[in-house]
Amino acid sequence: MMKINAKPVNFKLGEYISNGYEFLKSNFGNLFGAFLLTMLMSIIPFCGLLAIGNFYKYCRDLRAGKQVSAGDIFNFDDFMPYFILQLILIGGIMLIYIPMIFVLPSMADRDPSAGPPAFFMVYIFVIYIAILIVCLKGFYMPALISLGRVTDVKTAWNMSLIMGKGNLLSIFLYSLVIGILAQLGIIACFIGLIFTLPLLYVSHYFAYEDAMQQITHDEIQEIGTKNEF
Repeated sequence: MMKINAKPVNFKLGEYISNGYEFLKSNFGNLFGAFLLTMLMSIIPFCGLLAIGNFYKYCRDLRAGKQVSAGDIFNFDDFMPYFILQLILIGGIMLIYIPMIFVLPSMADRDPSAGPPAFFMVYIFVIYIAILIVCLKGFYMPALISLGRVTDVKTAWNMSLIMGKGNLLSIFLYSLVIGILAQLGIIACFIGLIFTLPLLYVSHYFAYEDAMQQITHDEIQEIGTKNEF
């Protein structure tokens, strides 16, 4: 039985990307096939985050040498927590747009050459920063739900807050670097794209797997170790 003890994670930016690259290079066929199925499942309403979470579990099982199959991506065991999380996100987006309902009509009567009002620009900037901070603080939620079996969204959020404490800048830089790598694949057209996009998710898996190893311990294994002595 695994027990989770949420604590600040030692974030290893370069290690996650390098490990992701080596793992993807060694298992490209399996991972690329799983990635395509992940993108296919993401088309299904409310299944995007679930598909990505299942991809992380697929990476874990493949790395452990277990038997993996395409059906692993189309697994709905974690549907409910991801469904609730997406409902919360949709609600948050709707709240963000409420002030814009009142601002946009007033902008329609303005001279287009005058540009948008200062309030609107400040509002958009503040919202952007707020969304960025929320995403960084909730970075570990997919790991907790998919790899840690934490089914309560509020609990996963609170744990992610603790795990990311002191690491928000590192997580931001990591996300920026891996995002740039994915964009380079787009610039390099199709050949680059089929490698860099899976690399993004595989690197995320290593970040999540390392974090889970830092905050969990196996009670059964611990008992066995004690009995040896």
